[in-house]
Amino acid sequence: MVRTIPKGSCTTYGDLGKALTNPVSGLLVGRWMANCPQDIPWWRVVGKDGRCPVWKRDPSLEKLQLEHLAAEGVPVKDGQVDLAVCLYTP
Repeated sequence: MVRTIPKGSCTTYGDLGKALTNPVSGLLVGRWMANCPQDIPWWRVVGKDGRCPVWKRDPSLEKLQLEHLAAEGVPVKDGQVDLAVCLYTP
């Protein structure tokens, strides 16, 4: 499902969880995402407030995520994605 998020768009952990056949919480999706293969565009999944909670695991991951998003043209201001502009609902 994460692979279907278009470049330049983001979705939230909670929205991914709700879209599953058997819905789960955003927290559980976040745990799964922490272990996903590197070929999955994990950087396109953010918190419900547009922030990048990967910093909790490793602060350098937040920087990497923001770099990936900026390269794709996702609007980011003060470390927060503007979901009003780029939200993709799976």
